[in-house]
Amino acid sequence: MKAPAPASLKGFFCLVSTGGLVGVTIVIAGLAIRSGWHPIAFLLWSALGGGLVLVAVACATAERLKLSAALLRYGLLSGLLSFALPNMLSFLSIPHVGAGFVSLCLAFPPLLTYGLAVPLRLDRFSTKGAAGMTLGLGGAALLAASRPGGVDGGWIWTGIALTVPVIVATGNIYRTVDWPGNASPRLLAPIMLLAAAAITGVYAVFTDIPLNPETWDESASALLAAQMTIIAATYALFFALQKHSGPIGVSQIGWISAGAGKLLAVAFLGEAFPAILPFAFLFILAGVVLVSRRAR
Repeated sequence: MKAPAPASLKGFFCLVSTGGLVGVTIVIAGLAIRSGWHPIAFLLWSALGGGLVLVAVACATAERLKLSAALLRYGLLSGLLSFALPNMLSFLSIPHVGAGFVSLCLAFPPLLTYGLAVPLRLDRFSTKGAAGMTLGLGGAALLAASRPGGVDGGWIWTGIALTVPVIVATGNIYRTVDWPGNASPRLLAPIMLLAAAAITGVYAVFTDIPLNPETWDESASALLAAQMTIIAATYALFFALQKHSGPIGVSQIGWISAGAGKLLAVAFLGEAFPAILPFAFLFILAGVVLVSRRAR
């Protein structure tokens, strides 16, 4: 068997690593909420800390930042679509539908990104791609049916959680279409995170959200420090993957995040694993495989 090319190995490493880390961030958010953090406050400080870590890395590697209208627009819109809005909705949904369900919703961006890319001529239509989209929608129906029962407003929060993949897919397309010139991924990642922190902070201030946990103890501090570090690593890899693989390639992190997040939620948060989920996994996985093989 022919060995994979170095570029392929790099893309595969970024894909698996980023997908796994995204799943971990959702579970850490679930633990943080249980420890007394408000979901939005935890998101705000995590984004700010992760962004500052990446600023330090960019400075250490002699990256030069030249602010422009295009760069600021990119930071604000990518920060809104790719971090602030989907994460706010996800974190707010966790207490109602569980971190595992929120993680599973991340399985859909690959399918939705392809669905958006074809009419925008960023990708071409194929029978395999269309079949994959159909199977993915079937998985979505099963996933919605697996939502936790006995929770007030459960269907509302299920619907909110299921809007997140649509926003993420839109962000995947936007980041490619509006990528500013030859800007480095090492610069765009911190710009996006800092813009997302600003957006989240404005929302928190105007809605009177407490910016500190109920009790500042070792657990609250450790979870925040871990989340800052993981977010910095996640989005450094995320933008490298975007540059390397484009919107369809970067969207493939979704199914890895979904599986990792659900399994971690079962292991560390004690969440149930409904019997219907394996069937949802099969539909989603089959859909993703077909979409990823659409050009072959």
